[in-house]
Amino acid sequence: MIKFVAMALYITSLNTGSNGNCFYIGNETDAILIDAGLSCKETEARLTRLGLNIKNVRAVFISHEHSDHIKGLPVLAKKHQLPVYITAKTHVSGKQQLPQHLLNSFCGAQSIVINGLEVTAFPKLHDAAEPHSFTVSYDQVKVGIFTDIGDHCENLIYHFKQCHAAFLEANYDDQMLAAGNYPYFLKRRISGGHGHLSNKKALDLFLNHRPHFMSHLFLSHLSRENNCPNLVHKLFSEVADGVEIVVASRLQETPVYHIQQKLVTQALAV
Repeated sequence: MIKFVAMALYITSLNTGSNGNCFYIGNETDAILIDAGLSCKETEARLTRLGLNIKNVRAVFISHEHSDHIKGLPVLAKKHQLPVYITAKTHVSGKQQLPQHLLNSFCGAQSIVINGLEVTAFPKLHDAAEPHSFTVSYDQVKVGIFTDIGDHCENLIYHFKQCHAAFLEANYDDQMLAAGNYPYFLKRRISGGHGHLSNKKALDLFLNHRPHFMSHLFLSHLSRENNCPNLVHKLFSEVADGVEIVVASRLQETPVYHIQQKLVTQALAV
């Protein structure tokens, strides 16, 4: 099990990519999930491997209705009776069968507090019905979950500047996408401003807007065909200036990271 320390956030990417997205953010007693793109069984298995308890999860927040973010939601929510926070348009577009008593709506710029965890949503640029990104705060420590973004806007820049750690999309390398086998319409969709964030745009955000207190950057939602983990890790590590760069996998969970204002360490299993 994880050895928890009070007044910190514990975070992990259970998976991130077109095959499924799910992020865990919590303190020593309570947690929330951002998205539910893995099956319930796989979500439980990955939490168990990390020493995390599904019973500590208090709610699931849904960023948008694409299947890699919601396909595991009905079973997960029903089995563990988890409140689901989802916008009205996302719920309609996602066509998920969820019990009414578990449904909770939210809107952009709204903050919701769940057992001390403050979750703030804001609109993002993506080709979905009503897409949102999130930050999660606890004891003045803030973590951002910024994936499935076509470009960085004022909202993203504002929230990124406040984060001690962030999951940031670095979906594709421009040259790999241009030279790849995707049809033209799909290339245009990915790079057209409401699709996904390129390595170059993610790096621009990091270089120009990272706060001095940022400790970790988790590069997320990498394309299998149009990016390379080693390439993007090298790109960011060369300018990291003390920020730990982690490439979050599309195949497995990351370790659990322990985020505090001053002391930041990787959580250790005991």
